[in-house]
Amino acid sequence: MATRHQARTAVVGLLYAFDLGNENIANFSDEILEEGKIRNKQREFSNSLFHGTVENLEMLDKEIESHLTDWDYDGIGKVEKAIMRLGAYEILVAKTDKAIIINEAVELAKTLADEKSPQFINAVLDALGEKKVKEPKEEEPKEDTSKIEEPKEEALKDDSEQEEEK
Repeated sequence: MATRHQARTAVVGLLYAFDLGNENIANFSDEILEEGKIRNKQREFSNSLFHGTVENLEMLDKEIESHLTDWDYDGIGKVEKAIMRLGAYEILVAKTDKAIIINEAVELAKTLADEKSPQFINAVLDALGEKKVKEPKEEEPKEDTSKIEEPKEEALKDDSEQEEEK
C-alpha cells in the first residue's frame, strides 16, 4: 500500500506534466498512479489533490506570487512550482495542518528539486495565509518631543527683564 508521501510524489509528477502543457494528463492519472502502485484510498487522495490543485491554480499562483521576494514567478522551476502549488492547495483549500504540509514539501524538494529548493519552498509556504504587511516608507526620523522639557519661566524673559528684577 502506498503512503501519502508516495501519493504526493505522484501528484507532483502530474502537476509537472500539466504545467509542461499536457492538459490531458488528467485523463491518464489513474494509469500513472497505478504504475506507482497507488491504489484505493491513496488513489482517491491523489486524484483529489491533483484535481483540487488544478481547479484552484489561478488563486494558488497569485497567493504564491504575492509571497515571493526577490524572485520572478516565471523564473521558478516547474518542479518547484508543482511542489509549492500542491502545498498551497493543501494549506489554503484543504486546510491540512501547515507544519505537516511544509515538512512534506521540503522532503519532496530534497528528492525532486535542486539543493536550494527546500529552503525556498519552506519560506514561501510558511508565509502563505499570513497578511502581508507593507513596509513603511523610509521617512526622516521624527523627533521625540515627549522628553523635551518645558522652558522655565526665567529662561523666557529677555535679558532686560531679568536685569530689572535684580
